[in-house]
Amino acid sequence: MAEEVEITNDELSKPAIGSDSYTEDEITTLTWNEHIRRRPGMYIGKLGDGTSSDDGIYVLLKEVLDNAIDEYMMGYGKQVSIDINEQSVQVRDFGRGIPLEKVVDVASKMNTGAKYDSKAFKKSVGLNGVGIKAVNALSTEFYIESIRDGQCKQAHFSRGEIISESDIIPSDEPNGTLVRFTPDAEIFRGYKYLEEFIIPLLKNYTFLNTGLAIYLNGKRFYSRNGLMDLLKENLTAEVLYPIIHLKGDDIEVVITHTNQYGEEYYSFVNGQHTTQGGTHLMAFKEATARTIKDHFGRNFEYSDIRNGIVAAIAVKVEEPVFESQTKTRLGSRDMGPEGPTVAKFIGDFLKKELDNYLHKELDVAEIILKKIQASEKERKAMAGITKQAREKAKKVNLHNRKLLDCRVHLNDPKGDENLKNASSIFITEGDSASGSITKIRDVATQAVFSLRGKPLNTYDLTQKVVYENDEFNLLQAALNIEDGLDGLRYNKVIIATDADNDGMHIRLLMLTFFLQFFPDLIKKGHVYVLQTPLFRVRNKKTAKRVGVRKNGAGIEETYYCYTDEERIAAIEKLGANAEITRFKGLGEISPEEFRNFIGPDMRADKVTLRKEDAVDELLEFYMGKNTPLRQNFIIDNLVVEDDTELM
Repeated sequence: MAEEVEITNDELSKPAIGSDSYTEDEITTLTWNEHIRRRPGMYIGKLGDGTSSDDGIYVLLKEVLDNAIDEYMMGYGKQVSIDINEQSVQVRDFGRGIPLEKVVDVASKMNTGAKYDSKAFKKSVGLNGVGIKAVNALSTEFYIESIRDGQCKQAHFSRGEIISESDIIPSDEPNGTLVRFTPDAEIFRGYKYLEEFIIPLLKNYTFLNTGLAIYLNGKRFYSRNGLMDLLKENLTAEVLYPIIHLKGDDIEVVITHTNQYGEEYYSFVNGQHTTQGGTHLMAFKEATARTIKDHFGRNFEYSDIRNGIVAAIAVKVEEPVFESQTKTRLGSRDMGPEGPTVAKFIGDFLKKELDNYLHKELDVAEIILKKIQASEKERKAMAGITKQAREKAKKVNLHNRKLLDCRVHLNDPKGDENLKNASSIFITEGDSASGSITKIRDVATQAVFSLRGKPLNTYDLTQKVVYENDEFNLLQAALNIEDGLDGLRYNKVIIATDADNDGMHIRLLMLTFFLQFFPDLIKKGHVYVLQTPLFRVRNKKTAKRVGVRKNGAGIEETYYCYTDEERIAAIEKLGANAEITRFKGLGEISPEEFRNFIGPDMRADKVTLRKEDAVDELLEFYMGKNTPLRQNFIIDNLVVEDDTELM
């Protein structure tokens, strides 16, 4: 029985732990720019250095561009000019220009903008009057100029603090807005803008805004056919029939099928690339499959209808609700305050337009029917195998010795977005290779999947092999990609093999597997190849030490070299004292050394997939039967390495 104890008021107010100091001085109110600078992730997602497409410096560029695009969507300004060097950006649009008296407010007062009034910007990209303020606060230099009807206003800021502003003065420039900014190097450390990430962004803007010309450092980007151009740009397999292109008020869709496995979608809302989908994409998937099923009047499975589909949807939503400031996932249930639901709007459109198209284009309908029937036949032939494989994977997953999991996953419904984006899985060859990674990995975000050796060559095999092969079945289960990428558990799938012939072969076998059965995993930028050093060059006097140390004799250094050029440069620095070690496998690198190679400075090359890569031809040549053509290629390009210089 619990004993009753009387507690006094003084005892109630005593602190359990820590200091009892809690006064007015403890309460702090941050200015708008201080808050953005202290919590940039709330406004632009992750920071980064520009080596990834979702790094913050590209979000800053996008926030400025969104304003220019909004002007075009309202019918003003058919051209946007962008000038970018590695550190600075200038964007000039030819819209109406910001009202001159509000130029400073728009750039530096939170919750200030025209987009709260749906009459002015009915279906805008920018939303909350935040974006351009974030650019201002996170830049060492921010310059904005508005030109309207022969007059202009200029303002200059640094880290959100105004430096100078002009009076309203005459100008002979055409109407529009000019923004120039330099991201703060203290926040975006070692950053630089890379065109390989900027160009796809600009192309998407032109695909979604036909007739808009965007110039990047003088190079023109333009689209005449909207989403059809987008699909043609991203297709990596031959289409089975001409792309279906349907347009209506506030909606545009394109649909086709290929012989590749899985489903591939691109979705947009008000010009924003919603990389994580949302309510509009879910509705589109559902409505497309239902319409095709109803058209043929057969009891097809939705998965059979959508297998091999490549499609895109763009909708315009009034006052859209996104699930974050970076606008990568739509949360809106309705098309507008008084509009239909997103699901009903998209469903009604496809029920009418797609069904009409299939009634008119009988050849296309016949091809789609045959594709569905082929997918159905393959699925039924695999039914017994997949059931057994799933049950086996489920049991094994309870104690999957191949998988050393991490705590945070990409598909976690809640949790820190930065940690979820950092989630990764290393696919290693054998236990010895995974040993070093396992010992020093970040258990919060880094998982390890150990292969038992060389995996099966899956080229020209059917999906049946994914379930029949225990290793591939377990890997599929670990990644949680059997039913598409919506449940993907890791943001980065990193192939970590030795830098020798066997390691290279395993890389090719794994890439063949992903290309054959999960190409969208590569297209969405989730697959990487880990780069590990080939050589260690260090001072002979410190042969048993690692790192950089200093004693009376001076600086003693260790260099990890990924190329022959880096090795030669290190030898030249150390001279006669250089000791050279060649790493032939990951298992030869000590855990303490390996820590640097999978940490913040990890070198990992993203695997990309483009139309011009001619994937089918490459796979057939390198992974197909051992033809005389390939034999002759090997003989003609054989290189014998001379390691004597390393002795």
